[in-house]
Amino acid sequence: MHFSILNTFTDQAFKGNPAAVCLLSEEKDHRWMQSVAKEINVPVTAFITGFKNEYHLRWFTPLSEIPICGHGTLASSFFLWEKGYVDREKAIVYHTKSGVLKSRLVDGWVQLEFPSIHQEATVAPDLLMEALGVEPAYVGKSQLDYLVEVKSEDTVKNLKPTINLIAKLPVRGVIVTSRSNSTKYDFISRFFSPAQGLDEDYVTGSAHCCLGPYWKRKLKKSDLTAYQASERGGILKVKVLDDIVLLSGKAVILFEGNLLV
Repeated sequence: MHFSILNTFTDQAFKGNPAAVCLLSEEKDHRWMQSVAKEINVPVTAFITGFKNEYHLRWFTPLSEIPICGHGTLASSFFLWEKGYVDREKAIVYHTKSGVLKSRLVDGWVQLEFPSIHQEATVAPDLLMEALGVEPAYVGKSQLDYLVEVKSEDTVKNLKPTINLIAKLPVRGVIVTSRSNSTKYDFISRFFSPAQGLDEDYVTGSAHCCLGPYWKRKLKKSDLTAYQASERGGILKVKVLDDIVLLSGKAVILFEGNLLV
């Protein structure tokens, strides 16, 4: 079985979010895929199998299978085009546990078509406020995460949350965001998800399915550029349509190999 490890939402090695991509000739047992993901030990390992000229796609962290993953999908798409499994002019259709997802290559950027994730304003639980230790400008909640806007980019960048308290919240994770000081970006964010075994995710495509609609309403614009201000950092183009968010990013292949078991 061939696999590659890529850096996503970046065009530089050792930046962005790492993902492994494994191309399978047949479906494998869930426990086997989980064992491989744990052994490779990058934030997400994506497993691809052919399906009626399209593909099945599943994502595993070292801890568990997850229902949706932007950077794992971006890595999978870049891999399939780069290795010649799919013509660069053709879109890729994936069948996943979150439904049908599509990707295209547009001007050298991998563009993912994901469903919007809507959030609503909520009263922040004490545990969330204790975990973050900052005064929020806004708190919302989606079916997956808490979304917390703070007053400045510096607050986002300097945040040192208490991860074991976030782990007690009944959500996938916590998104913290603000407007960007830079003219290059509209907003920045960080994402904490100990429930998935990721204290802090480096770059999170699915979080931007919620961030995109949120900042569209605030900034009155549909085309946005985002920076995820993790230790490694990553850049995303975000285009918000009615019920769809188009996420665009770049990728670079870092390692290649073969699994011998």
